[in-house]
Amino acid sequence: MELTPELLAGAVAIILSLLFSYIPGLNTWYAGLKDEFKRLLMLGLLVLVAIVVYALACWQLLEDLTGIILTCDRSGLIGMIRILVVAIIANQSVYSISHRTEAVREAKAARTGPIYAGDE
Repeated sequence: MELTPELLAGAVAIILSLLFSYIPGLNTWYAGLKDEFKRLLMLGLLVLVAIVVYALACWQLLEDLTGIILTCDRSGLIGMIRILVVAIIANQSVYSISHRTEAVREAKAARTGPIYAGDE
């Protein structure tokens, strides 16, 4: 199987989603956040990953590390935006189907504050 930019982005997005779903402590903190804040946080992390990947491509380190070639120009930037969309879709799909542990359900119910689920 060839490693493509879309496959790499999807894999990173899925791993990120699974980390926030299953790492003890991180999963309960994340579960307690308001849905809007969770979406913005995850979007920010995925955009950060996309920026790092694009920077690595500009410095030609991405090709050396993975064999993936992205150009550091307008077409490369447009390609990176397309890849970011794939990553967002993969990330949100995996998070929506991942199992919620009892600790996560309890944390979501117990949190209060401006960014937490209990504040309405």
